[in-house]
Amino acid sequence: MKISMTPFDIDGPLLVSYPRFEDARGMFAEVFNAADFKAAGIDCDFVQDNISMTLRRGTIRGLHFQIPPFAQDKLVRIHRGRIFDVVVDLRTGRNVCCEIAAEDDRMLFVPKGFAHGFCALEDNTEVFYKVSAPYNKEHDAGILWNDPDLAIEWPVGVRDILLSDKDRNLPRFKDLPQGLF
Repeated sequence: MKISMTPFDIDGPLLVSYPRFEDARGMFAEVFNAADFKAAGIDCDFVQDNISMTLRRGTIRGLHFQIPPFAQDKLVRIHRGRIFDVVVDLRTGRNVCCEIAAEDDRMLFVPKGFAHGFCALEDNTEVFYKVSAPYNKEHDAGILWNDPDLAIEWPVGVRDILLSDKDRNLPRFKDLPQGLF
């Protein structure tokens, strides 16, 4: 497997590209190999795989994270559709955004200490992600998706956004306890 890493302007998150092999039968891609990821500087033990299906374009999921000792590294890949992905540094509130689609042959690595969320840009978008710690309800946390201090420019109009009650009622970044990470 030959992967390449593209950093953002904040230290931690990475776009991971992987090769695709195509022939008359279709395609094949090796998307995760622990030894190759370790050689590229991502050394974490993924313990759980998750998948989400988002039925409607404009649905936002996040901004979620887990606090220690259940903090999670995430490796996010799109099976179907397209997303606008957001990663927020929990120490500073700085964030980066990118678009990822199923046909991109790219994934997003989100390290511990970052909140993660996304907006589905197509109906029936399917997101698959590996995590380095199991889900723990007591350590589940998040940040309000439209926190004005984060100034995230979501790619859909407010009237088109669909949110869960949980995500609608998350705290602002400035109201998080200090020293989480």
